[in-house]
Amino acid sequence: MSQQAELGSSIRASAVVLVSLVVVSGTASYARPPENANLIYGLWFEHLHQPGTGLPCCDISDCRQTESRIVSSHYEALVEGKWIAVPPETVVDQPDNPTGRAVVCWLPWSGILCFVKAPES
Repeated sequence: MSQQAELGSSIRASAVVLVSLVVVSGTASYARPPENANLIYGLWFEHLHQPGTGLPCCDISDCRQTESRIVSSHYEALVEGKWIAVPPETVVDQPDNPTGRAVVCWLPWSGILCFVKAPES
């Protein structure tokens, strides 16, 4: 095989790998909602945005209703059985919380992306 044919074959193989990575990374972002997630709040979760950046807080696969409490001068949210301090910059000023509970949008590798206080807080 000529050097030019080998280069063309190598470029095609690289293109296939690149396209495969794009497809996998695009589909990997669609995680399943947590157990007991109330799907009627899905659209509301999708409309939440991170304070300061305006980036989405994610969706029902990352946002969930939770217990919260105030400790000293900050909020804590119950995430996967552990109380986690809520960074003040993640608190979303959202007066219309239809869930009736606090909401935390959380990723294991990023931590808390957004936190919405419970309506009575």
